[in-house]
Amino acid sequence: MTASVAALTASVLAGELGPAPSELDVTSAFWLHHTTRLPGAEVTYRNYYVLLRVGEVFGACSFEAGELDPSYCADASGRSLADVIADSPLPVQIAALDAYLASVEPHHLAPEAEEIILPAGTPDVRARARDAAVAGLLDVAEGTKVALIGVVNPLVDAITARGGLCLPCDFNLRETASGLPVSRDMTQVIDDADAVVATGMTLSNGSFDVLLERCRQQQKPLALYAQTGSAVARAFLGSGVTALSAEPFPFSQFSARPTSLYRYRDRTDT
Repeated sequence: MTASVAALTASVLAGELGPAPSELDVTSAFWLHHTTRLPGAEVTYRNYYVLLRVGEVFGACSFEAGELDPSYCADASGRSLADVIADSPLPVQIAALDAYLASVEPHHLAPEAEEIILPAGTPDVRARARDAAVAGLLDVAEGTKVALIGVVNPLVDAITARGGLCLPCDFNLRETASGLPVSRDMTQVIDDADAVVATGMTLSNGSFDVLLERCRQQQKPLALYAQTGSAVARAFLGSGVTALSAEPFPFSQFSARPTSLYRYRDRTDT
């Protein structure tokens, strides 16, 4: 069992999961500020990402405004992953861990991954297809209470369309597009829920271990949808994470053409 992000980090630095990270270098680093407002919506999503390339893969981590300056990228290329993991702000550490684990096993080569092709189309068409794929990881019976940690409005709709009762939680929103009140208390919505869906942003804001342990203690299904740290999240399958929608860079919102995400399910009890 992978106990925590710290334990996973220690295993990576010790070379227990593949080649020594000191042998892998960052070949490019970049910082993105991206905004989205879907048609008819009143909310503009403001997203910030740091991305590190290692060989054929990219490690990615979203972060909050002001948490990381783009000047970080100036000296990141050429550093070893061991160096970056050991001595960087948390979002960069997560991106570096993601790059390492994805280089060991890219999502498109993982035998347990189910590839989902998102259709070509407008941002709202692609977002709804993506979030329906995420919701499809859940066994949502009529009336199932689903905590949603990190609000994406099409995912709220996808949960409710399956008969679920969505309990949204987010630091940056007060209500969903459909008018549901949004809590800021993650532990409370987890305690009130039958199942939990959470974003990879829980990795970058340091709340992932709390989320993971609470779901373990209460034996509640935990599904993750991750652009941030998608390969990091994968490492916790069977260790509290029961399902994962992993979307490696380049993300669906950056293209109008078909792109892939990869769904995983915990098979340890089957």
